[in-house]
Amino acid sequence: MDPIYAVAERLGIDGEHLIPFGRYKAKISLDAIKPDAPQGKLVVVTGITPTPAGEGKTTTSIGLTDGLGRLGYKPVANLREPALGPIFGIKGGGTGGGKARIVPEDEINIHFTGDAHAVGSTHNLLAALVENAVYRDNANDMAPEGVTWSRVTDASDRALRQITAGLGGSANSPLRETRFDFITASEIMAILALTADLDDLRARLSRMVVGTNRSGAPVSVGDLGFEGSLMAVMRHTIMPNLVQTLEGQPAIVHAGPFGNIAHGCSSIIADRLSMGYADHIITEAGFGSDLGFEKFMHIKTRQSGLPVSAAVLVSSVRAMRWHGGATRRRLGEPDLEAMKAGAANMVHHINNVRAFGLPCVVALNRFPGDSAEELEAAAEIAMDAGAYATAEYAGFTDGGEGGMALAEAVARATGDADAAPGRIDYAYELEGTIEEKTLALAKRVYGAGSVSWSAEARRRARFFTEQGWGDLPICMAKTHLSVSHDPTLRGSPSGYTFPISDLRASVGAGFLYALAGRIETLPGLPTRPRAMDMDVTPDGEITGL
Repeated sequence: MDPIYAVAERLGIDGEHLIPFGRYKAKISLDAIKPDAPQGKLVVVTGITPTPAGEGKTTTSIGLTDGLGRLGYKPVANLREPALGPIFGIKGGGTGGGKARIVPEDEINIHFTGDAHAVGSTHNLLAALVENAVYRDNANDMAPEGVTWSRVTDASDRALRQITAGLGGSANSPLRETRFDFITASEIMAILALTADLDDLRARLSRMVVGTNRSGAPVSVGDLGFEGSLMAVMRHTIMPNLVQTLEGQPAIVHAGPFGNIAHGCSSIIADRLSMGYADHIITEAGFGSDLGFEKFMHIKTRQSGLPVSAAVLVSSVRAMRWHGGATRRRLGEPDLEAMKAGAANMVHHINNVRAFGLPCVVALNRFPGDSAEELEAAAEIAMDAGAYATAEYAGFTDGGEGGMALAEAVARATGDADAAPGRIDYAYELEGTIEEKTLALAKRVYGAGSVSWSAEARRRARFFTEQGWGDLPICMAKTHLSVSHDPTLRGSPSGYTFPISDLRASVGAGFLYALAGRIETLPGLPTRPRAMDMDVTPDGEITGL
């Protein structure tokens, strides 16, 4: 690894703007943002629907960045911070793989610069402050049953999904039913990713709603005067974190909202900073285009006004085999017919990208067992569906060299005046009703024919509209394993009924948070967690990440 000051110098950031955390990582002061400098091209990396085969969005984002560097461009990779739950659960580390990784990966994966811990501490501090105010009858006439603010954890702990707090008598009150959510699902994490500066952070924290009083009116953080204490914990988190790829290209890792629960994108601040220094900013949106990418466009791009030049859709032959009906055991074996059938999922996601008006470059992530016939057929199907270009990608095995073909295609797409996106074609206007916006998403992005609402979700929609929150965008919490709400539906399902089971308001983040079907906001651990494979060597190195 190069010293972090050398990485910053390579990007053009003066050392006086760095706050180093050791030798190989640093925070970057917001004073480094250059809004009046020539702005680089922002490219969002998304993918087809995830499968047990894996698609490799993070690996592709990193290898593409290294490939652009090898072509002589000045790139930067803007990624989310990995979450501890998946690291110790089913997924493992979130820093790429093979020769397409960001480093120091042990530190990035665990603790890093403390941002996620600060978010969790802030969220839980607010829970304690709210319940203390209720206990002392100093919460704007809010009773215990009126409190809606939960607690969060970074552990995949299913036992905390529904709890009763305040047991043990009046000294431990208020007694109430509540829950734990994932830190990555916290509204405060979403705010970190969407905020513009310290003043905006304060305003957003102040707008967060923690419950309703006995008259049914919402009670906010600002009403209770708690925003100052929350700012004290969060003040350093809004500064992005600088690290590097294995090939020494700069990478900025900042914020970590989940893609299937929250909006799944790294921070606006990181993008604004990078655009003043780099030729190409490669940023990733969580899961498929029906989740992170859709939210990137409807929430992040809409709030920030940042121009997006192109999208990369990561696919793989073996993932298409899965969507075409291949069994998990045979995913590594060539199966042209299954691949062609499963390519309908790739086409669905190409259509999602193109519907917003962006050129779509399809990355075919190569794996052992891919036949030349399958790769050729996949590229032909993608081009017939309207992709701007396709490129085979081999960054896992070959690093930046394996990302050069994709980098060339991305450079062409972002430099092609005829392909440059004009006005973004959103799926809905913000002025529409909550029900209209949800239906528009369900039909255009998920392929549904209709939407059903639970009685509680309809009641909340009416209440949110009465409070003036009806013009906020929709952040859909749904399974990442299908375009639909049902994880068992592979390929490109259509014409089904999309169910909304609950609706929550994240007023500070600036969106309404709809839950589709059975979706958990706190994951559980698998039969054999990845934690069982991790250890520390006698010289202090982590193994098993």
